[in-house]
Amino acid sequence: MDMTKAQLLGSQTAKGGFSNEHDVANKFINWKTDVEAKKWLVIMNYNLDEIEYVKAVVLHRYKADINVQIRIKLKTAIDVENLQVKLVSNPKGFNQIDKRPVDTYNKVLNWNMSDVVVNILKRFTGEIPPTIPNPRDKRRMFMYEFSETEQQLLLNFLTENKTMILNDVLRGRGEFAAEWVLVAQKIKSNARWILKNINEVINHYDGEVIISPRGSIKIGGITVQRKGGTPDPTSLQFKINPAELFDI
Repeated sequence: MDMTKAQLLGSQTAKGGFSNEHDVANKFINWKTDVEAKKWLVIMNYNLDEIEYVKAVVLHRYKADINVQIRIKLKTAIDVENLQVKLVSNPKGFNQIDKRPVDTYNKVLNWNMSDVVVNILKRFTGEIPPTIPNPRDKRRMFMYEFSETEQQLLLNFLTENKTMILNDVLRGRGEFAAEWVLVAQKIKSNARWILKNINEVINHYDGEVIISPRGSIKIGGITVQRKGGTPDPTSLQFKINPAELFDI
């Protein structure tokens, strides 16, 4: 039976479920017999009757988790689609989307932060110890512990550069930048899924830059905080709730 994109947009139930990225890649590889993979390809605007073959590989250390190669009949070039996969187990679970030392954002990604903004973020993550008496946490500073001038400097930088920041932490750069986001419940059966184009995802999480009551930073639906834990406790971390995409 032929499937149209309109028929599939509301279809979010998977019979088998997904345990990891390899499960998703295998679905694409076996697309001829896999119901979910057929739906994903249609959502990506492919005509199933025109596909000759599909290959998929799991990526590591890139923004995209899966690289899908689609060969169209009578077409010389091979189409490539990069997917970011988010496995969630509950409707309110937060998922890390990016994590790096402050200097990596500034020097490798060329965010061009001033020395003052870098210093603020390093005190926020604990890379530089607190510079106030009796901080709430002796390892780092919460945003409400900075002066109003410092808070405003940081908010101004994040607001003025929000488009670049959202693209870097959600889409990424280069050959394996994510073009699609697949959110799936991490359960063995009756799993829900949703597949969204990265531009729609970025638009969803976009929003006002504010300091949260708990002393972290919010860029729309993205939480910016100190990583904590091991092995890189002083990195800057960006987190989202991927389950929100089921409701847009």
